[in-house]
Amino acid sequence: MAKGLDVGTMNILSGRQEGAETVFVQQRNSFVEIEYSDMAEQMLSRSDVLHIRKEDKVYVVGDDALNFANIFNKETRRPMQHGILSSDEASAIPMIKLITEQVVGEPSKPNERLFYSSPADPIDSGLTTLYHEKTLESMLGDMGYDPEPINEGMAVIYSELADNNFTGLGISFGAGMTNVCLAYYAVPVMKFSIARGGDWIDEQTSQATGTPVDKVTSIKEDDFELDFRTDVGGVEGALAIYYENLLDYVIENISREVDEEDVEEGLDVPVVVTGGTSSPNGFEDLFADHLEDANIPFSISGVRSADEPMYSVASGALVAARSEEGEDDSAGAAEEPAAEEAAPESED
Repeated sequence: MAKGLDVGTMNILSGRQEGAETVFVQQRNSFVEIEYSDMAEQMLSRSDVLHIRKEDKVYVVGDDALNFANIFNKETRRPMQHGILSSDEASAIPMIKLITEQVVGEPSKPNERLFYSSPADPIDSGLTTLYHEKTLESMLGDMGYDPEPINEGMAVIYSELADNNFTGLGISFGAGMTNVCLAYYAVPVMKFSIARGGDWIDEQTSQATGTPVDKVTSIKEDDFELDFRTDVGGVEGALAIYYENLLDYVIENISREVDEEDVEEGLDVPVVVTGGTSSPNGFEDLFADHLEDANIPFSISGVRSADEPMYSVASGALVAARSEEGEDDSAGAAEEPAAEEAAPESED
């Protein structure tokens, strides 16, 4: 067995193969703090609410955190910010560990192979992903897995472009970052991230309209469409403006990085977009329209969205993990006959 893990700012998802089906498990990557009492902890335990006690506080974690935040009129907190572990959140590591344990479960065998997503260093920020990547590696190793990071953009290529020989441009629009990878026959030619994503859109919209960020996020996740028929002064109109700005910013950085990497001209590749931020209806068409005017030295054969944008990165990580696990099994099988053939010679 092998597993894939998408460690996202908004959600953490795992994927594993069960027969012909891929099974995904998802938890929101957030928590909320409430006052401790014996009665409260008993009720939480009886209700199977994911939580952890620390001194005189109880932290409700994952999907239940949003419900409790609404009930107690509190803001949820996140272990991650801008696509990596939050340096401003003292409880980041224990919280993300608890959520991850619930999502991936125990390994089915010692040192089960697990590929987990890791963003590229953002080219528009001084942030570095090394501490984030190595901390997750250590945490997953302590859980009994044999972990391996996979670039988030490359995971999109593995998940969505098998029918094109793993050649194309994969873009993961996450909450904290946007990850971009151009691959040619499964070999990454260019990969980078930018420190803008769904959170940036929500924050800018909140500032522009005076609407709380959590409210903006709820509106965006509830049937929001990029059809530009909404009133300019409303939250949905502001969301559309900042979505369009994000797409232009991503395309601008793709053009710059292609020039710096000296990517071969004449390529004709598909583009696949995925991630929770790419979920609104109309996103794919809007991105395709903006790409038409972009100064990119290769051709775009088409733009499409992943069938399941939320699961794409976890699925790609699973593909990579299963592929490597298969190679390891084949190598082991190849070694066994050689050992059997050598045995008669030693007896002579």
